[in-house]
Amino acid sequence: MNRSRFAAFVMLMLPFPLSGCFFLSTTRKLPVPIAPPIIQTVAPEELVNGLDQRWAALDTLNATVEIQASVIHPKEGVAKDYSRFRGHILMRKPEFLRVFVQVPVLGTPALDMATDGKTFTLYSHLQNKAFKGPNTVTKRSTNTLENLRPGFFFDAMMVRGLEKADQYYVTADTDTVEDVAKKHLLLEPEYILSIVRAKGDTQELTPVRVVRFHRDDLLPCQQDIYDDKGNLETQVFYSQYAEFGSVKGAGKYPSSVIIKRPLDGIQIVLTVDNVVENMKLPDDQFAIQIPADTPVQKLE
Repeated sequence: MNRSRFAAFVMLMLPFPLSGCFFLSTTRKLPVPIAPPIIQTVAPEELVNGLDQRWAALDTLNATVEIQASVIHPKEGVAKDYSRFRGHILMRKPEFLRVFVQVPVLGTPALDMATDGKTFTLYSHLQNKAFKGPNTVTKRSTNTLENLRPGFFFDAMMVRGLEKADQYYVTADTDTVEDVAKKHLLLEPEYILSIVRAKGDTQELTPVRVVRFHRDDLLPCQQDIYDDKGNLETQVFYSQYAEFGSVKGAGKYPSSVIIKRPLDGIQIVLTVDNVVENMKLPDDQFAIQIPADTPVQKLE
C-alpha cells in the first residue's frame, strides 16, 4: 500500500472511533460482585480503641479445639499432614500458655506444652520424652518441629492491643472473592491496620503487625506478625465468628483459626468448639509434671 492509499485509509477509519461506533469493539457481560448489606465506617482511632478495649477486657482464655498440623516443603512440593487431635488451650496474660493434646478416639494424653512467657516445657506422653528451652529460638534446628515455640499460639489466639511504642496507620481496601458453592463474587471491604515502630533514633520504621478487619462487623479477619528483622513470621486467618457466651461478658470468637508459619513451613488449623473467657486459671494450671525417668532434651 503506497502512502497516498494509506492516508486515505486512515481518513476513512477516523470517523468510526470518534463517533463511538468502532466496528472492532464487543460487549461482554461480567459477573457483578455482591456487596455486604452493612459496610461500617469508623475513624482510625475508633478502630484502634476497639482493639485496645477488647484486649484490656480479656485476662484469660480457655478454648476447646480440634487441631490439625501440616509440615510443608514448597521447594520439594511435599506436604505432610498429621492426624487431627482434640486439644485444650489455656491462656493467661501476660504470657502464660498451656496446650494439652489428646489421642483421637481414645482421649488419652498425647502432648502437653506449657510456658510462663520466658521458658517452656514440652512433654510427649506417647514417647515419654520431654523438651525444655527458652521461648525464643536462639539456634534453629534442622528438625522443623523443634523450632516451634508456644509464643506464636498466644499471639495467634489473642489479637493484642497496641503498646506505647507502637505507631500505626489505617488504609481501606476491598477484596473480591468467589463463593464457589453459590457461584457468586463477593465484595469484602476491609480496614487494614498497620502497626510499626521506630528503629532506635532513626527515621526507619520496622513492621510489627498488620491486622485486617472486615467492615461489616469490624472483627479481625487476618493478622500478619513480623519478626525483628522484618520477616513475615506468622500469618493468622480468623473466620466464622460465633457467640460462645460461656461466661458473662464473653463476646464473639472465631470458630476457625488458621495459623501459618512461612519460615518454618508449618500450618496449624484450629477448629474451636468452645471458649470460656476470664475464668480463674491459677499457676498450677500451667505446670507440667514430668515423670522422674523421663529423658529431657534441652533446646536452644
